[in-house]
Amino acid sequence: MSLKMINKILIVGPSWVGDMVMAQTLFKLLKKSNNDVVIDVLAPDFTLGLLERMPEVTKKIAMPLGHGTLGIKSRYQLGKILREENYDQAIILPNSFKSALVPWFAKIPKRTGFRGEMRYGVLNDLRVLDKERYPLMVDRFMALGLPKGALIPEDFAYPLLTVSEDNLKNIINKLDLKQDREIIALCPGAEFGSAKRWPEDHYAKFARKKLDAGASVWIFGSPKDAPVAKKINELTGGDCEDLTGKTSLCDAIDLLSLASLVISNDSGLMHVAAALDKPLMAIYGPTTADFTPPLTDKAEIHSLQLACQPCFQRECPLEHHKCMKELTL
Repeated sequence: MSLKMINKILIVGPSWVGDMVMAQTLFKLLKKSNNDVVIDVLAPDFTLGLLERMPEVTKKIAMPLGHGTLGIKSRYQLGKILREENYDQAIILPNSFKSALVPWFAKIPKRTGFRGEMRYGVLNDLRVLDKERYPLMVDRFMALGLPKGALIPEDFAYPLLTVSEDNLKNIINKLDLKQDREIIALCPGAEFGSAKRWPEDHYAKFARKKLDAGASVWIFGSPKDAPVAKKINELTGGDCEDLTGKTSLCDAIDLLSLASLVISNDSGLMHVAAALDKPLMAIYGPTTADFTPPLTDKAEIHSLQLACQPCFQRECPLEHHKCMKELTL
């Protein structure tokens, strides 16, 4: 393996928006070590807009396969194309075998990642995860950019997304949004599963209080979150601005930058709000901030800390969902 300086790195990124936000800590760490390093990221297509808002990333490369698809032929073809990029190193953030195949096919000389699914051979800088040394997901990401066994720096840089003022102006005009009042953002969705969602009536009660105090309430989310947003809006008499399904991820980033407060489940948009340095109320039920906290000094963590938490299940295994139903703000 070459001992030359690492000047060009391919990062195989995670498949979730929140995880990709947290991966920016690794990008910042690599830039701090060598400001001239070129960082390209191979990632799912839906996260490329997010990467556009990370100035550390040079090139965004779309993974042509969906989450969970092996697609050996497609991975080989992409790897063969990427040989021309002459990467010095690949850092593979997911722990799956298939995620390490493209860098292997690309013949990248140094391929770094945790042991995961028996990845001997496809990785040649194989790390064994020490969960006590690296308790947070963000710690584990950064560890792969450091020598084996190194401690995470205490003063590591938090994610910080850029905002496009031009796009912000365009999306405000397109959606005819008003900025004459304080803006409160609700992010009631959760791609992971319904167990992560704070109940609609709780969101509506909080929204009603803010509306009555003279604020505007904007609801953010993907098209999948539209039924939840519709219910919240109905419970507030239709006084919220329902933006679910009307914005791209880049649009949501820019619009969230206008909020004076964000209330969110443990979701991708929670991490986006944190990376915009917005005051944030983060609601945790089946998951825990002990593993994936919002990386900001402006977050309040809300969790009941019941005996059954965290369960990390998509649906409440006890069928009572008390961790969310009994949590109030």
